[in-house]
Amino acid sequence: MLSVCQVPLADGKSMQQTISILYNKLEQLGAVKQERFTVDCETYHATGNPTILLYVMHNSKTPLSCLLKSHFQNAKGLKVESCGSHYHYYYFLIKVVSRGISVEVMYCNCVVPGDCWNLMKEFMQSFLGPSITELPSVFATMPVGLYAPADCVDTMTQYLKLFSKVRKQQVLPGTTLWVK
Repeated sequence: MLSVCQVPLADGKSMQQTISILYNKLEQLGAVKQERFTVDCETYHATGNPTILLYVMHNSKTPLSCLLKSHFQNAKGLKVESCGSHYHYYYFLIKVVSRGISVEVMYCNCVVPGDCWNLMKEFMQSFLGPSITELPSVFATMPVGLYAPADCVDTMTQYLKLFSKVRKQQVLPGTTLWVK
């Protein structure tokens, strides 16, 4: 089971200070810092019809999860990239994006979202505070079943929602946003 969430700035702190606070909280819990990761999203539009969009997402942890059709062309200035540090804490994998603050948490011992959400929520609240309250909508709307990290659809759906929020908040037309 995996959850991606946006994290608000700590009171009176800058973005970098908030990231440092998250890193420190994870390390105080005993999480071990691992390699860096990258998730990005490129937006393409149909040739001759810019209202039809295709989102091509890449995840450095699952490099074969990319799809691109020749009937689409790159929509200039609409690439969003998130990079950050990856932590390991017992059965949890935690990825902290170092700009545009978001956190991805994966509980490796359970593949039925409804069975492990309360445990994940409690763990996430231990370093993010009480702002984490509900099951991500991608899991709330799916029929009861298994989460399959190999297909990445649930994860990429959550990142796409996050990237859409970031674009609306920070991007002017014709510019490129790099969230690192």
